[in-house]
Amino acid sequence: MLNRSLAYAAASVLLFHAATAQAEFGRPYLLIAGSSTIFPIASAVADHVSASGKVRKPKVESTGTGGGIKLFCEGTGRNYPDIVLASRILKKVEREECALNGVHEITELKIGYDSIVVAQSRKNKPLSLSNRDLYLALAKTVPDPKCGASCDRLIPNPYKKWSEVNPALPDAPILVWGPPLSSGTRDTFAEDVLEAGCAGFPAMKQMMLSNETKFKKLCQTIREDGAYENEPESGVIDHIEGGQGVGIIDFGALLKHKSELEAASIEGVEPTYESVKSQRYSVGRPLYLYLKHAHLGLAPGMEAYLKEFTNDKAWGDEGYLITDGLIPMPAAERAVELEKLKGVIAVAEPVPAKSDKKSAKPAAKAKSGKAKESKKAQG
Repeated sequence: MLNRSLAYAAASVLLFHAATAQAEFGRPYLLIAGSSTIFPIASAVADHVSASGKVRKPKVESTGTGGGIKLFCEGTGRNYPDIVLASRILKKVEREECALNGVHEITELKIGYDSIVVAQSRKNKPLSLSNRDLYLALAKTVPDPKCGASCDRLIPNPYKKWSEVNPALPDAPILVWGPPLSSGTRDTFAEDVLEAGCAGFPAMKQMMLSNETKFKKLCQTIREDGAYENEPESGVIDHIEGGQGVGIIDFGALLKHKSELEAASIEGVEPTYESVKSQRYSVGRPLYLYLKHAHLGLAPGMEAYLKEFTNDKAWGDEGYLITDGLIPMPAAERAVELEKLKGVIAVAEPVPAKSDKKSAKPAAKAKSGKAKESKKAQG
């Protein structure tokens, strides 16, 4: 009985200290910022975790991956995000910036997959593009077409129409709406599509092998002459639904507007759940949450939110997050990420008191024995 009382008392003290620490933290809700791609996914989890009324609804802000990481790395405490949403891996320079500002312990949690698509109005004819087509249409400088395929001379992009890039494409002006520089979507598109198209030219491939930094800068830099226009995703969708060019958006946005929009195939493969999971579609990407250890146990509802996110009813093969564009990881990958998270959460949560069932039974027997002895004495 004494052991059980001590266990309950210890648990109560831990819970009291946790509640006090959260109060001193000074923010009554969980703060999440980052990728516009993950924003609807993270918001859906916030709705579910707060539905019981036990946790205040987390605040989720769409700042773009780069913007979210910048806020996350600026420091610890109530004014800085507890979790950042990222559609790419945290860069080395970003980790260094975090460390400079006292954000030392960070856990990377992969939550699933997404793909980037080149979409257009369904009113247009279906479009089939290659990485080479997109590189020639969008790069700021391209190999001079007058000096042959092996030429290493670059010139400002001269192409005005898709048919100039590839005679099989429409005789229409090149007009592409897409995300700004701070977007993880733009980073991934530049790496997976523009670099691949650029490397198809022998001179550029040689540059990749001899000077990768120069190669990346030249191949990833997008033209600024009006053929590519920066817009938030909602603006991109408005333009292309109206038949104005094509847009670079994420797979989840395409699903929500599938009655008005369709995706171009890239390298002969259309983006679908199956083609992204199997990696046949080349512009798929993993999505991440980055967790700030210093806020575990302090930011209200952080552990509950993470548990909800990693429940199979959310991120599983038939989870509710599919409708928001998340492409689930295979079960084996989810198990790896879940084990990683369990190790982190275990540090933040007080150990619940266990009822001392073994000692309870003898105590009950002893009490019963004393009662019998008492009756005998009375008789």
